Amino acid sequence: MKDKIINFLYKATPWLSVLILWRLSVSFWNPAGILAIIPIFYCSFVRPVPWFAPFALLFCFLIDYKFGTLVFWTSLYCFFYALNGFQTFFDVTKIDKNAIHVFMIFLFVGLIILLIPNITFYGLLKTIWLFLWITALYIPITELLKRVTK
Repeated sequence: MKDKIINFLYKATPWLSVLILWRLSVSFWNPAGILAIIPIFYCSFVRPVPWFAPFALLFCFLIDYKFGTLVFWTSLYCFFYALNGFQTFFDVTKIDKNAIHVFMIFLFVGLIILLIPNITFYGLLKTIWLFLWITALYIPITELLKRVTK
């Protein structure tokens, strides 16, 4: 019985991490649950989990709903998912350091596109803060996911 519970938790960790990070939204530390984008990116592109893409798409939509951005993060996720299909040029699963550079490009593109329509000094500072905070948490969260999942 104990082995079944542990095995279930190993398999459920990617799903639960997205749910928990999205739910723990706080305006300064995790606005609209944006930290959930880390396990979404990692479990979709770096270490793909079977049947995770529809779940990731749903939570990108929920992040959009909380952010008030219609379908921005959902569209960006779909665009990067389509780009990932061209694995003849690059293979994200083989990149070292949990593909943090690719994640930084993904996040930078998203945050800059959100900043451009109403660029203000406060908006620029918030964008810089979000970029630094999310990329700083990428390695610890992905290392935890790597060690806890099978």
